[in-house]
Amino acid sequence: MKQGLSLRVSQHLALTPQLQQSIRLLQLSTLELSQEVEQMLDDNPFLERTAEEAAREEFGLDAADAPVRDDDRLAEGDGDFTPGPAAPSSTESTASTTESEPATADSPSDGEPDWEGDGTIDLAPDDSEWGGDAPARANNLGDDERTDATELARSQESLQSFLHRQALGLRLNENDSAALRFLIESLNDDGYLEDSLPALASGLAGDDNDQFDDLVHHFQVALGLLQSLEPVGVGARNLGECLSIQLKALARPGESAEDAQVRKTAIAICKQSMDLLARRDFKRLATLVRSNEEEVRAALQLIARLEPKPGRRFVDVERNVVIPDVIVTRIGGNGTNVKFRVILNPEVMPRLRVHDIYAGALRQHKGEGSQALSQRLQEARWFIKNIQQRFDTILRVSNAIVERQKSFFVHGELAMRPLVLREIADELGLHESTISRVTTAKYMATPYGTVELKYFFGSALGTETGGNASSTAVRALIKQFVSAEDLKKPLSDSQISEMLKEQGIECARRTVAKYREALRIAPANLRKAL
Repeated sequence: MKQGLSLRVSQHLALTPQLQQSIRLLQLSTLELSQEVEQMLDDNPFLERTAEEAAREEFGLDAADAPVRDDDRLAEGDGDFTPGPAAPSSTESTASTTESEPATADSPSDGEPDWEGDGTIDLAPDDSEWGGDAPARANNLGDDERTDATELARSQESLQSFLHRQALGLRLNENDSAALRFLIESLNDDGYLEDSLPALASGLAGDDNDQFDDLVHHFQVALGLLQSLEPVGVGARNLGECLSIQLKALARPGESAEDAQVRKTAIAICKQSMDLLARRDFKRLATLVRSNEEEVRAALQLIARLEPKPGRRFVDVERNVVIPDVIVTRIGGNGTNVKFRVILNPEVMPRLRVHDIYAGALRQHKGEGSQALSQRLQEARWFIKNIQQRFDTILRVSNAIVERQKSFFVHGELAMRPLVLREIADELGLHESTISRVTTAKYMATPYGTVELKYFFGSALGTETGGNASSTAVRALIKQFVSAEDLKKPLSDSQISEMLKEQGIECARRTVAKYREALRIAPANLRKAL
């Protein structure tokens, strides 16, 4: 066998730790990014918050009270939706690391991350803080509207606190009071007691049968007390019991015999299968409760006015608050020349910098162990850079989306045009998987509410003129048709399909049914008025 030497030229993409971190940060949601920042602040001594950010965290100061520096302002897109030259370099929409990212770039490399960088321990020009200290804006309302949903959430009383406050007015012995407190804390967000009383007692008593029987007794007494508190229906074990409690509470001394009979029939219906109630099977229900259909219809109308989730109004608002990553506002123009401003939301931008005291100490005391510390310093620098890269990419993608979907920002969802990820990827020179990561769990505040970036992407349906209509616009049309329908004769999926054809949109009945279910609109037979 003859041996020889040969040269071979090939290209491959090395997933460095820096690139892996950039990809991972890009796909994180706002909450996940916040957790990542907190973790990095705990692990890396060379990373710290800016002085203003630290004060805001410690004393609860609003970012609007912090000084604004001209070189640290929030970047914004110009009126034509492209990053203008006047935009500060700290948030320019550049995406150098994500442009060459492959679709399978999520796989982590083996071993410890290598943050070699340039090896310098001197302060770099970009070691100063990033994120800006511009006045924060909590929502997409006007400047004179400063109401923050998070503040409202903090001031809202929880269901458990509301019930505990009522329980203080009851004269109970120590055991019954403890049992009532335990049941209150066992309620779910809707106000239901999901676990049975024996199951709750078993978890506390263990193998002690005497204690188990005593706990069950106290829980039964406490359950009756709990179900007598406000909101009416709290403490129920299922929907039927919840509705029955509310119906019994409707009894009044001067109630007419007819109203009393309807309420009695309604209570009997609530003891039947909820499937019959959902299907509005009048004949079957009339047979089961030994009544006539007219009385059953009146009873169902009474049930429809009840609250199936007593704890609904106490649900913590803060958990449902969606803080937008991007804010879009109209800045002028008319007709086709309407212009919008696209800015990053300073509320979600962490304000970080390299700890200059620790970096200076490392520079002055070079010696044994300095290599490991230098790598931590480089890691802090890359983390700040990758966070900046994340927001720059979000801003670039958002600008491109607003430019493509300008009709939506002017006329609403009925004017949404078909759009796929590849269109934005080709325009920005990024990989399609990058656009997918950017648009997942990232939100935009628009004149029509806060929506996920993925909301602007939708498939195309053909029209009679040979054009395309966005599936989002079609869903909006379906919602519009249903909201204007005659409740006595609700529209079927076939009728909606025909109405769409009259609008020039080819949409099959099965597609209409799929869109209707996605909109959480009930079938025609369940929308029919009683």
